[in-house]
Amino acid sequence: MRRYQLLAAVGALLIVAGFALLLQPPALAQDGDEPPFLAEIFAEWMGSAHAKADAEAFVHWDSEGEIPVECAKCHSTPGYQDYLGADGSEFRVVDAPAPIGTVVTCDACHNSVASGLNNVLFPSGVLIEGTGVASRCMECHQGRASMESVDAAIAEAGLAEDGNAVSEELGFINIHYYAAAATLYGSQAHGGYQYAGMAYQGKNAHVPEFDTCTECHNQHTLQVKLDECATCHEDVSTLEDLRFIRMAGSGSDYDGDGDNEEGIADEITGLQELLYEAIQAYASEVAGAAILYDAASYPYFFIDTNGNGDADEGEVAFPNAYKSWTGNLLKAAYNYQVTMKDPGGFAHNPKYHIQLLYDSILSLNESISDPVDLEEAQRNDPGHFDGTAEAFRHWDEDGEVPGSCARCHTAGGLPTFLKNSANIAAPPSDSLACSTCHDLGNDFELYVSNTVRFPSGATVSFGEDEPANLCLNCHQGRESTTSVNAAIQRAGVGDDEVTDKLTFRNVHYFAAGATLFGTEVKGAYEFEGKEYNGRNMHVEEADTCIECHQQHDLVIRVNRCADCHEEVDIQEDTHLIRLEQEDVEPVDYDGDGDDAEPIRDEILSFQEALLVALQAYAADTAGTAIAYDAHTHPYWYTDTNGNGTADEDEVNSDNRYVTWTPNLLRAAYNYQYSQKDPGTFAHNPNYMMQVLYDSIEAIGGDVSAFTRPEVGS
Repeated sequence: MRRYQLLAAVGALLIVAGFALLLQPPALAQDGDEPPFLAEIFAEWMGSAHAKADAEAFVHWDSEGEIPVECAKCHSTPGYQDYLGADGSEFRVVDAPAPIGTVVTCDACHNSVASGLNNVLFPSGVLIEGTGVASRCMECHQGRASMESVDAAIAEAGLAEDGNAVSEELGFINIHYYAAAATLYGSQAHGGYQYAGMAYQGKNAHVPEFDTCTECHNQHTLQVKLDECATCHEDVSTLEDLRFIRMAGSGSDYDGDGDNEEGIADEITGLQELLYEAIQAYASEVAGAAILYDAASYPYFFIDTNGNGDADEGEVAFPNAYKSWTGNLLKAAYNYQVTMKDPGGFAHNPKYHIQLLYDSILSLNESISDPVDLEEAQRNDPGHFDGTAEAFRHWDEDGEVPGSCARCHTAGGLPTFLKNSANIAAPPSDSLACSTCHDLGNDFELYVSNTVRFPSGATVSFGEDEPANLCLNCHQGRESTTSVNAAIQRAGVGDDEVTDKLTFRNVHYFAAGATLFGTEVKGAYEFEGKEYNGRNMHVEEADTCIECHQQHDLVIRVNRCADCHEEVDIQEDTHLIRLEQEDVEPVDYDGDGDDAEPIRDEILSFQEALLVALQAYAADTAGTAIAYDAHTHPYWYTDTNGNGTADEDEVNSDNRYVTWTPNLLRAAYNYQYSQKDPGTFAHNPNYMMQVLYDSIEAIGGDVSAFTRPEVGS
């Protein structure tokens, strides 16, 4: 390394340390000894890729005599300083080529402008705020392309309307190397090609204190802080071990190979292989020229001249670059390269890479005769960790989740509620996190919630220090008999009188805890003068949320079910269960002549009968036909054509049902309740049939064939 570079590096280190000696550059030690100041940090930097003066990243332009403006920012210290305006030039603009012969020295990052950076501008044009110290890293480790540049190239080639048309005007677009920041910020930075209509993972939220570049990497050596990883990932002792990590919330078999316990890096590799298969099939069949990929040779995609699928001698050469690009092929190939050129993507944001790969395969599959098999592959994480789900994306346009929703729809909501018994508005989250239930500052101990208050005002518990109490804080619904009665009382009308003072009250989704505890919490509407079952007591070792469900991927522990229910081998088999008590005559609850059918089917018959009764009552008593759509708020709509179905033109807010009577509201509330807890057949089937039976009866429906379960049964 040249003497002036060394002086600059050491001088910058002294500035950081705050030495008064910064006014006089320190003398070098004699005879090549390491410098006397900050020797340890200097030695770390000297061993890093940033100081490797003979690396291709720094010598690529030696024959040209200068580093061009489009490359200077990240391949030289003068270029980086120029980009920042640390040399007095315009901020975030490289004004001139940079001299060859430099590396990334200390004063690239340790100067007054770099030290003040707190946002990062990505190639997509997106500015991410609040990025702190790691801003310095992300200014370069962000790639050089984005979804926007891919779309722009396709549009310029005139292929925006026909994704399968070939054009010589279109060439491969390369994101560039080590675009870790683009991966980390996922959908926010648009580093990958994100297909229209699909939701993508935003910033990958790891655990606090290990959530940025410099928290996970030593900023001087650039090495991963393995010792820190090992505090949670006990099996990690080498860099290779990192590839075997799989977080508890990533329970899906993403690549469909039947192994959902392999390292998440292997899941990504599996999807890369599937995408490459799709790319080659599409190129031959649709683009009309076979293609091959070589990760080490620009421009990476070449013509497979002999069509054997392999990169043979003579094929990996610039004159043989692939030229038969279509818009669809470019998007998929771009995403393939995005995942290949960030080898740490499995840690930086694995969900984002998985989604890019999966969607690219889906896109190409639409045009090839033998689509790549994705039947067993999965795109998203289960439940609590599915950052693409409406439960977490609903408030993206608003920019914040209201306090009334934050407890269950943000990663930090539950800890905030447990500490303060209240929530305030919070930014949207990309799913829940480890820190939602685990106190990371206390050896990952679960937060304690010994008693849980439900919307009815009732307080219940699985027992002191029972982990499943945490589940009850969210899986309880947001309404109850109490709130429905309060609304009816405010309306001040008789049971069958129509009023515009009533609107539908939605219990919300997956109120499994309320179902389980039955009349103890009155989550469903319980009619006056009727008695109902309380908590459904199952067998001792399968009697709480986490005894029956895996707490991270939420799937049913079918192995436990199978101990008693021999017919259960897979999740869907739980629908076949019917629990009968010894020496008790089986009951045909729905009166269809089958007293051995699964209890779930008995409940379905009650639901069907209630919907028929609701529609008859609405038309005959309320005076307006009603239709139901389970997927669209507010769920109940005016059936304008009277066909009994919520048609597409009827499902809109302006057509919401408004002709409510108290009895119609009670019955509709219970119908929705039964729809929004799809596990009622296991959580508390007799309680559910009791409230459905009473709802049918209350609105004049025919219950003559039905049998109401006895209380206590």
